[in-house]
Amino acid sequence: MSQALKGKVAIITGASRGLGKAFALRYAEEGADLLLTTTNLERAQDTVKEVKAKGVKVAITKADISVESDCQKIADEVMKQYGKVDILLNNAAIWYGVNVTPWDGWKVEDFERIYRVNLIGTWSVCKAVVPLMAKAKKGKIINIASNVAQVPAAMVFMPYSCSKGAMYTFTHALARALGPAGINVNAIAPGFTASEASLAQPGSDQTFELATGEQTLRRRGQPEDMVGAAVFLASKDSDFITGQVYYVDGGTVML
Repeated sequence: MSQALKGKVAIITGASRGLGKAFALRYAEEGADLLLTTTNLERAQDTVKEVKAKGVKVAITKADISVESDCQKIADEVMKQYGKVDILLNNAAIWYGVNVTPWDGWKVEDFERIYRVNLIGTWSVCKAVVPLMAKAKKGKIINIASNVAQVPAAMVFMPYSCSKGAMYTFTHALARALGPAGINVNAIAPGFTASEASLAQPGSDQTFELATGEQTLRRRGQPEDMVGAAVFLASKDSDFITGQVYYVDGGTVML
């Protein structure tokens, strides 16, 4: 590996499994020291063990980003462990248990629960961590959006789709707000990816068939397909890029 992130400290939220784990392992290979967050410390132990085997420092903290005090705990812990933060990868989101449902089959509490984590929680983490980056006059924030807001599947994953569509606007707005402080804000928009959460959905084979049928590259996206963009957006090679949403979806959405 190029060690593109050597000497950097990265926070990755929701890092115990799925995309979060893939991001953590690749960042470790690129030399970054990590603070990982999870809602389940036991479930995260395998990830921590694999990251440590890469030869970098790793700390883990239990945090639910829908709880504002937990978001502040993340900021406090990264300073306690490393004394700085260079990268914030906002991966934590509700996706497990979000199954194909008619647009009018959702409940108000579904929207509230998903928005509380996927959008408000991401904003709360940024609110806690940004002052640390602003003090250093630099930082990279990477949000995880989704292409689902731009494809037909939006109608069957409605509260999730809407929360991820809002992530585009959040990324643009935050980039404009934080640019004067020297902080870059971008987003990655994966397609339907073969993570544990997606594979656990009822009828996932049919969903993958539909998703890959819309792609230019006709294979299932894997968590490992997402990590290259995350390294680029965290590295010095993206220092003059901000406010952008990168679709990593096999050529489904083309802008």
